[in-house]
Amino acid sequence: MPELKNGYWALWVIWIFHISALIGISLGFEAWFVAKTPVNLIISSILLFLVFPIDTRKKTAVFALLWILGMLAEWVGVKYGILFGSYEYGANLGPKLDGVPYLIGVNWALLSFITARLAQYLFKKSVPQLIFAALLMLVLDFFMEQSAPRFDFWEFDKGLVPLSNYICWLAVALIFQYIIHRTKITGDIKFSAHLYTAQLVFFLYFFLWF
Repeated sequence: MPELKNGYWALWVIWIFHISALIGISLGFEAWFVAKTPVNLIISSILLFLVFPIDTRKKTAVFALLWILGMLAEWVGVKYGILFGSYEYGANLGPKLDGVPYLIGVNWALLSFITARLAQYLFKKSVPQLIFAALLMLVLDFFMEQSAPRFDFWEFDKGLVPLSNYICWLAVALIFQYIIHRTKITGDIKFSAHLYTAQLVFFLYFFLWF
């Protein structure tokens, strides 16, 4: 099992950024911190490449493939209301490609990698791995959805998240997990656990108390 080597600094970076944003938003500096969301995602992605790591052509190719597929799935949703429902992205996720933030594709790939690693650590058989990893992605999406309109990430028509969003999120997540499983992608478990937990804690906090 890959272990974190000289990468504990990355765990500190993850938590410092997430906790700082959580505290800053809670103290009334929401506009400033939320506008820096792209910076947080970019730093998380850089850490993924350095510490997970994404250090082979195969890993890079799979990451790029998931980025493309994630962007495509979101584009279909934004343009035609297919898969996830009718919604549009706000201003706080950075530059967009025909209405879809580039970083959304990055986030799809990043979450797929770290949740796959968590599932690999907990389960030996492939089917439980795929299902558990996809469910981890779905759980995080559920809590993200609750804060997304407030943070100007994205918003559904009439402010209602359709059931189809969660069903299709799970389906797409399963496809991504299958790709990772077939290509035998793995990485650092501690980094994956800390990054996933930091994101979950952040959105769970605002779901429960704000």
